[in-house]
Amino acid sequence: MAINLKKGQKIDLTKGNPGLSKLLIGLGWDTDRYSGGYDFDLDTAAFLLKADNKVSSNQDFVYYGNLRHSSGSAEHMGDSLTGGSGGDDEQIKVDLSRVPDVIERIAIAVTIYDAETRKQNFGQVSNAYIRIIDTAANTELLRYDLGEDFSFEASVIVGEIYRYKGEWKFNAVGSGFKGGLKSLCLNYGVNLEVKDRNREPVILKKGQKISLAKNNGLIVVENGWTAEDTDYDLKALVRYRDGRLIYVGAANEDECISTPEGAVKHSGDVTEPGELEHIYIKWHPDIASVAVSSYSAIENGTGSFHEYGVFVRIRNGRQIIEIPASDTSVDDLSYTLCFGEILFGKSEGSLDVAALEMYSAPGSENRIGYIDGRVVMDIGPEGTLKS
Repeated sequence: MAINLKKGQKIDLTKGNPGLSKLLIGLGWDTDRYSGGYDFDLDTAAFLLKADNKVSSNQDFVYYGNLRHSSGSAEHMGDSLTGGSGGDDEQIKVDLSRVPDVIERIAIAVTIYDAETRKQNFGQVSNAYIRIIDTAANTELLRYDLGEDFSFEASVIVGEIYRYKGEWKFNAVGSGFKGGLKSLCLNYGVNLEVKDRNREPVILKKGQKISLAKNNGLIVVENGWTAEDTDYDLKALVRYRDGRLIYVGAANEDECISTPEGAVKHSGDVTEPGELEHIYIKWHPDIASVAVSSYSAIENGTGSFHEYGVFVRIRNGRQIIEIPASDTSVDDLSYTLCFGEILFGKSEGSLDVAALEMYSAPGSENRIGYIDGRVVMDIGPEGTLKS
C-alpha cells in the first residue's frame, strides 16, 4: 500500500527494498480554477544535481527539449500540453542503478509554460500530486498531494530523490517559486537557452509521447532520407473509432490518396533524396489514430533505415517534432518502419504523437495493421504496386 506523505516528510526508498532500481514518477494536476483565454500548460523537469546543488553539465537537465539523460538514468516520457484529464499528466522514468556517482540528488519540478504572458500561476492549479511506482513490482510506493497553498508561483519543486548513507530517499519538498523554468535553470546552474517547443524541433524516441498544441491548421507529416539512389514511400494507416481501417499512400493500387472526409491526405510520390513526401492531417471526431510508416522501395536493395538517414518530421504550426530511425541493430532486410502514431482525442483539436519505431520482420512485404487498438507489424496485406 502506498504511503501518503505531507510537505517536508522524508522516506527511505532502497533501505527496506534493496533491489529497487527502476522507478516511474507520475505527476498530475487540474486547472479548473483558470478561466482565462489560454490553454494552461504545465511542464515537468528533472535536475540531476551534484553535492553543491548544481548540475555538472546542461545534459543533467531533463525536460521537453532534452527527453533523456546521457546515462539513461532519467527519461522524460513526453510533454502534455493541456493536462487535467485524470491520471498522470506527465511521467519521468528514473533508473537508480544508472545514476552517475557524481549525482547526489534528482529534483523534480513542475513549471507553468509562458506564465507571465498568460497571467497564470499555481494558485489556479488544484489536485497536484507526485507519486512513485516501483515498475518491477508494478506497485505504488508513495504519493504526495501538494495541497492548495500556492498563489503567485510559476514553478514548484515537487520533490527530490537523494542519496543518504549509500541509500536513496525521497523528500516531499513542495516549495514554490515566482520564476518559471528559466529561473530554476539559473538556480541549478543550467547554462543554456531553454528550447521553445514552438520554434525548435523536439526529438522523440521510441516509447516517448508528446501533445500537439491546438492548431486550426493542418498537421504536416514529412518523410525524408539522406542517402542517394534510394526511395522511401510515406504511408498512413487510419483507424476509425468504429473499427474501419484505411491505407493512405501514393505507391500502391489499394491505397487511397485521401480518406473520404478529407481528414488525411497524401501529397503524392517523390523519388529523389532531399525531396519530402507529405501527409496532411486534421482532427476529425470519427478518427481514433493515424499510424505513420515508411516503406523501403524494392530498388533500394538492402540497407537499414538508420544507415540511409530516414526520418519523419511532424509540423504543427511552429511546433516541430522529429522521429528518427535510431535503432542501429535492425536487419537490413526490414522493409517497413512504423515511426509512430498520431492519437486523436475526443475533444476538438486534441492530438498526441507517440513514437513507436517498430520494424517489419526481415523479408516481409506485409504492411502494418491494428489489433485491439495497437499497431502490429506484418499483419496487413502485401502492397500491389501501381503499374
